[in-house]
Amino acid sequence: MSVITKIIVDADNELRYPSIGELESLQNYFRTSEERILISSVLRDNEQNIIKIASKAIFQLHPEYIAPGGNAEGARKRSLCLRDYGWYLRLVTYGILAGDKETIEKIGLIGVKEMYNSLGVPILGMIDSIECLKEAVVEFLSDDQSQFVVPYFDFIIQRMSI
Repeated sequence: MSVITKIIVDADNELRYPSIGELESLQNYFRTSEERILISSVLRDNEQNIIKIASKAIFQLHPEYIAPGGNAEGARKRSLCLRDYGWYLRLVTYGILAGDKETIEKIGLIGVKEMYNSLGVPILGMIDSIECLKEAVVEFLSDDQSQFVVPYFDFIIQRMSI
């Protein structure tokens, strides 16, 4: 749900007008909308390079994943891992555009631990993967843009750690 929708729904559920704080958060959202779009475009346009950097980092950190018997052994399993990288990168852009982490929670994190556990994918490895993805993304953004984006990755990491 976008920050706009959330404010309207919350106010309507309580039969009230949006509060001053809610209106100020809307002003901030609108003030940063161009930056949100720019960041999302950078991530979209550099997706393959970001994934390449992140995958190299995770396989250096955990070479056992690509070793015989590892979760990313062989081209097929490795491509599935990289597909997840693209999915998480898109998920972060959705959160950035919506201005809300709830979008990430609803679309991508509910049940994710159970899914990875059922597939035998180590959760700690996924957390490390998201950290590598975050670090790769930062290489393509300015410091201000990075500070805008990092909390979305940290949210994913935190939710996977629970």
